Amino acid sequence: MGISELRQAGYAGEDGPSPTGSLDSELVRGGMLSARDAGLARSVQRHCDASLERVLVAEGLVDEADILEAHARLLRSRRLRPEELADLPELELDIPPHTLLSYAILPVTDRDGEPALVCGEVRNLSESLAYFPNDLRRARLLVAPRSDVLRRITQIYRRPLAEASATRVPAQESCRVWSAYRRRRIALMLGLLTTLCAAAIYAPTLVMAIFMGWATLTLVVAIGLRMMAALAALTAEPHEAVRPSDDAEQDGKDSGPAAKLPRVSMLVPLYRETEIAHALIARLTQLTYPKCLLDVVLVLEEKDDLTQKTLSQIDLPPWIRVVIVPDGAPRTKPRAMNFALDFCEGDIVGILDAEDAPAPDQITQVVRHFQAAPPEVACLQGVLDFYNPRQNWLARCFTIEYATWFRTMLPGMARLGFAIPLGGTTLYMRRAALEALGGWDAHNVTEDADLGFRLARHGYKTEMVSTVTDEEANCRPWAWVKQRSRWLKGYMTTYLVHMRYPVRLYRQLGGWKFWGFQAHFISAVSQVVLAPVLWSFWLAFLGLPHPLDSIMSRHVSVGLGALFLAVELINLAIYAMSVSRPKHRHLLPWVPTMHFYWPLGAIAAYKALYELVAKPFFWEKTRHGLSLGLVPAPARRADDRTVIEPSLNG
Repeated sequence: MGISELRQAGYAGEDGPSPTGSLDSELVRGGMLSARDAGLARSVQRHCDASLERVLVAEGLVDEADILEAHARLLRSRRLRPEELADLPELELDIPPHTLLSYAILPVTDRDGEPALVCGEVRNLSESLAYFPNDLRRARLLVAPRSDVLRRITQIYRRPLAEASATRVPAQESCRVWSAYRRRRIALMLGLLTTLCAAAIYAPTLVMAIFMGWATLTLVVAIGLRMMAALAALTAEPHEAVRPSDDAEQDGKDSGPAAKLPRVSMLVPLYRETEIAHALIARLTQLTYPKCLLDVVLVLEEKDDLTQKTLSQIDLPPWIRVVIVPDGAPRTKPRAMNFALDFCEGDIVGILDAEDAPAPDQITQVVRHFQAAPPEVACLQGVLDFYNPRQNWLARCFTIEYATWFRTMLPGMARLGFAIPLGGTTLYMRRAALEALGGWDAHNVTEDADLGFRLARHGYKTEMVSTVTDEEANCRPWAWVKQRSRWLKGYMTTYLVHMRYPVRLYRQLGGWKFWGFQAHFISAVSQVVLAPVLWSFWLAFLGLPHPLDSIMSRHVSVGLGALFLAVELINLAIYAMSVSRPKHRHLLPWVPTMHFYWPLGAIAAYKALYELVAKPFFWEKTRHGLSLGLVPAPARRADDRTVIEPSLNG
């Protein structure tokens, strides 16, 4: 509950004047804040891991300029304008740039030649001073807007920060080392293709038999895994919302820092998203988590002038800010997020895409789940859905696929104890765990799937949460193929990277998760690549000759065809189960048409194979904003705005 709601409820706030020498007392003394609002702000702060200035600015009671002036008076210092900060030369110290960014502090030489520390976050001043030499800890303090300090640090350390964003993940867990072997990759692929063509010419039946055997084996593995996951999801207990600890809900009682609501940073990577920028900001404002704890970071590429211009025309609230990523290679979403990670303020880091429409209470649900979960639960994956399923046939089929994946397969695989590939958005992680892993692999075009297994390899757990984010279904055939080819290329990349040292992977994951990893990735890729081989068995049902008739009896051919038909029926049953809830029930008549949906995946698979060799780091951009008129108004429950409830009696 915010200050405006507390006012309406007649809550008087904390009794007594603000402590002498505190920020709020200085603001009250200067006439910029009323004593009552100061008390209300302290009441809100007791339940939130946010500084008092963050509460006051987020609630619109004072602006950042007033806060800085008050801090300058309390510190007997002065406030720097942007041009003054730019003119002060930095002091070269052996302090990592990401540390300076984390604390928004910069050592400089003041205009009189004396050393000084420019602070953009006074709250963490005492903690940040531990990183500086003893003589600097007593240096003059200057204050400046946090955004100006961060911008100046980025300008000074532009090159090392840009390089670090591409290499945060250890080399043995990254695909970036492939860049040195491009000629070898191409030569190897050409050799394999030549060998395959020669074998197909001289022994076509044998080649076809090998492909058919592998396709059949992976089909059985894939349907077995799918049936296990579906049964596990079907028998799971209904989801119960996770509530915060009782201590966190004691009216008016401070149970200590552990019971406070944590700060949450949301990374929203944008690239050429001019059509959807306004809609995105509107959706973000629907989030009901306390704005003083919400840190939304819009991550933009330096060369993306169009999106920068669009956002410059929008009056962003103080809890939404823009981070510009210096241009560099590779120009990918994970590299941009790696760069922006050092700018985040939250203990929990979430990911949203430009076209996402998250549930208003999503962050509250996530925080409650983390508060109740053990420390090894480092990641929560939400449910993705589409807001344009009725747009055309492709959108309907895509929605059926997503419902099956996020509402059946992932929950079932998690319940079975397998490591799960993440979904890229509606994804929340404990920041400490994310930084310990080195963030995202900047060169992997499915950084989410890769991160899911790196988490599992290092002993962390991922759990599913029922909160839903609606996004835009890619419903144009060639755009769908391009997007799917990136996903499949990333799957291939992720498998090859993690299988670089298979014995180590087995030891880290354990036998059950290791074989689950094999079953999922090998079958997923093999089935789309070898789909035409399996389709050939429809010839038996049509009474036409099959290429393997010379070595396979008609009964075997019909039997395999029956197996494939049974698999298809099981798939349709799982699709139907996944869309049987009220929201998706209108899709049931379209379930049988899924058989005609998957041929697009085969096209995407061959495109992915080509790109895996020729340009493995190329990011195929998906265009968003084609269905903005179909976005529904966010549903609000009666209790959406109730996040903290201080006692009205104090």
